[in-house]
Amino acid sequence: MPDSLESVRREVVGCARCPRLVRYRARVAQERKREFRNEEYWGRPVPGFGDPSARLVVVGLAPAAHGSNRTGRVFTGDRSAAFLVRAFHDAGFANQPTSVARNDGLHYRDLYLTAAVRCAPPDNRPTPEERGNCAPFLERELRLLTETRAILALGGFAWDAVRDVVPRVYGGERPSAAFVHGAAVFLGPSRPMLWASYHPSPQNTNTGRLTRPMLVDLLKRVRASYGPSASPRTRHP
Repeated sequence: MPDSLESVRREVVGCARCPRLVRYRARVAQERKREFRNEEYWGRPVPGFGDPSARLVVVGLAPAAHGSNRTGRVFTGDRSAAFLVRAFHDAGFANQPTSVARNDGLHYRDLYLTAAVRCAPPDNRPTPEERGNCAPFLERELRLLTETRAILALGGFAWDAVRDVVPRVYGGERPSAAFVHGAAVFLGPSRPMLWASYHPSPQNTNTGRLTRPMLVDLLKRVRASYGPSASPRTRHP
C-alpha cells in the first residue's frame, strides 16, 4: 500500500520504541498536573499536524509533558504553543492565534507542524538515540509533503534532526552548517531551503532571546523565499 500521512500518524501514536519515554509519558498522564487534574491526558506519542499541501514544514523539539502530552496535538496547551501559534497567526499561517485543545478549531494554511521526537521527554531533554528512533517518521513526512519549499527547525536539536534525514529524503551530503537563528541553508536545486530559529521555549521567550516580532519577521522571510501565494490545494485533515 502507498504510504500516507495518515499511516504515519497511526504508527506514531502506536510507537513504543523508547522505553524511557514510554515510562515517562505514561507516568505524567497518570499523575497529572494539579491544574489539569480533571482532564484525561493523551499520554501517547504526538503526530504531526497541518496542511498536507504545505510549502513550509516546521520542526520542533518534542511534546511538553503537560502540553502536547496532555492535549494530543503538537504545540498545543502550553506556553511555547501560545507563543508559537500567535506568531503563525500574525504571519498568516494560522486561522486563529491560540492552540489550546485538539478540538479548538485551529487550522494551518500552507504550514505543517511536526517534531524531532514524538514523546514527552523528562526535563524536556530527549537523547540523540531517541531522536534517531523517531527519525524515520520525520523522513516519511518530508517525503509525503511533496510541496515543501522550506523547512524551519526550532532549536538546535530539531536542526540536527532535519540535517540527519536530509540525505535520505533529498539526496546529497548532510548539511554541515551550524545552528544560528535566522540561518538559511541551500540544499540544492529543486530542494527546500533549511532555516533555523530559536525554540519558542519560555527560557528563550521570557528572556527576550526570541521575541514574537523576531519570529514573525523570520516566518515572513521564509515565505518570501518561495513566493507569497498560498498552496492551491490547501486541505486540513
